[in-house]
Amino acid sequence: MAVTTMDDTFELLTLITAVASGAAGGALFPFSTFAMAGLIRLPPSQGIAAMQSINVRAMTPAFMTLLFGTGLLCIVLVVRAIATWGDDSAVPLLVGGIAYLVGTIILTLVYNVPRNDRLAAVDADASDAESVWTTYVREWTAANHVRVVAGVVAAVSFTIAYAG
Repeated sequence: MAVTTMDDTFELLTLITAVASGAAGGALFPFSTFAMAGLIRLPPSQGIAAMQSINVRAMTPAFMTLLFGTGLLCIVLVVRAIATWGDDSAVPLLVGGIAYLVGTIILTLVYNVPRNDRLAAVDADASDAESVWTTYVREWTAANHVRVVAGVVAAVSFTIAYAG
């Protein structure tokens, strides 16, 4: 029977969080690279209806677990970084955790979700729907770029911590 040390546990947790951070950034990546560009080309009523549907469907247990479960793992690794300050892995753990927590979780909650909620209330056939849609796509996509980069930065940082 193999003996598992606390260091082994945190090493495995770091690897899992690296993969999960990359997966979360990867799940958001299509929206930054082609999905929103495709939706904005539709008539506004169709783009709004499509995005409203996507936003409802995004609330699946699998995606929420990936997005927010990774955030919980990041909190654990930030605490680990602080507790082991001076170790080679402390700085990359801290960078990865903060990048993901701020650039993915906090940004999602304070910026993207409120825009999604406002879009959910929009009548896709209203006279102002086109201007609302154009603003939504521009603002939401810009923030999504940050979320993608944050996921990648976190994945790379955790990989460095794991390899170190």
